[in-house]
Amino acid sequence: MLLESYRKEIFRPECNPNFQSLHCFAHLDQDVGEALPFLNAELGGYEYTREPPSVTFRTQGKIITVHPRLIAVNALKNEAEADKILKWLKREINQAWENRENIEPCYTGMPRPQVFEILKMLPKTNCKKCGQPTCMVFAAQAAEGGKEAGDCPELAQEQASCLDAYLNRFFADPQL
Repeated sequence: MLLESYRKEIFRPECNPNFQSLHCFAHLDQDVGEALPFLNAELGGYEYTREPPSVTFRTQGKIITVHPRLIAVNALKNEAEADKILKWLKREINQAWENRENIEPCYTGMPRPQVFEILKMLPKTNCKKCGQPTCMVFAAQAAEGGKEAGDCPELAQEQASCLDAYLNRFFADPQL
C-alpha cells in the first residue's frame, strides 16, 4: 500500500469566508508522486503537470488535485463529503500503484473543449439571459466546465442536445 495515512484540513475559502461550500486539504504522510501518471491513466485526469507533478480531476462540480504530498478538493457540502472523496482517492491511488505493471502511464491531460466549437452551437444573440455579457463569455465558461446547455435559455432543444453531447465528451465524471 502506497498511501496509508493523511491529515485532513477543512476550511472556508479565504477569498470569501461567506461561501457556503468548504475546501479540503489532505496532507499525505506518504509521497504518491510516482503513482500520479498511473492514476491519471486510470481516471482520465482533466489536467496533468509533470513538474511539479500533479493531476487534476473535475467531477460532480468539484475540482480535485492530487500532488505528491497533498490532495486539494473544492466546493464541498460538508466534512462527510470530504471523507467520502478522500477515501475513494486513497483507494484509487493504491489500486493504480498496485496495478502499475498493467497500466500504461499517462503524462498528459484530457483533450479540452474548444471555445469556438461551443460558440458555433450557441444562438450568438448576446441576449444576456444566461447572466453573461456575451455568448463568447458563455462559451469560454462552458469550455472550462462552468456552464452547460441548460444554462442558455435561448438555445433550441436540438442545439442543446448537440452542445450537451459535445461537452460530455470532455467532462465525464469519474465514479466516486
